[in-house]
Amino acid sequence: MQLALEAARRAASMGEVPVGAVITEAETGRVLAVAHNRVEADRDPTAHAEVLAIREAARVIGAARLTDCDLHVTLEPCAMCAQALAHARIRRLFFGAYDPKGGGVEHGARVFSHPTCHHKPDVVGGVEERAAAELLKGFFRSLRDGAAGQQS
Repeated sequence: MQLALEAARRAASMGEVPVGAVITEAETGRVLAVAHNRVEADRDPTAHAEVLAIREAARVIGAARLTDCDLHVTLEPCAMCAQALAHARIRRLFFGAYDPKGGGVEHGARVFSHPTCHHKPDVVGGVEERAAAELLKGFFRSLRDGAAGQQS
């Protein structure tokens, strides 16, 4: 999760919502992909850290299914990313901060709880939750403070 937090900090420094994701091989722990949000930089609404990490890990291992891989991400995945995890067959999901507004795992759509979801990873939430939540809160606080300063 430390690598994911570092990636999230890089995202924040670029003006992106600070979410970082890391995919590792489950057995060895070898890092296959590290990504952060690039929605604004890429002008792509699907350029979430999880999706970018899945793409890179699939390229590295040369397969569309990541059945022996774990994803570590700093924020509860949204519904789009949760569905991407299901399609990629991620073995285990570890996430940091919970997302009551936009989450798709423990909140909102609860993608993995639907009988039509064809793959359900093991899920562990709240990993380094405080650090991940503080990154997000600080980022959005600075946006609000900047917007308030521009209105003066």
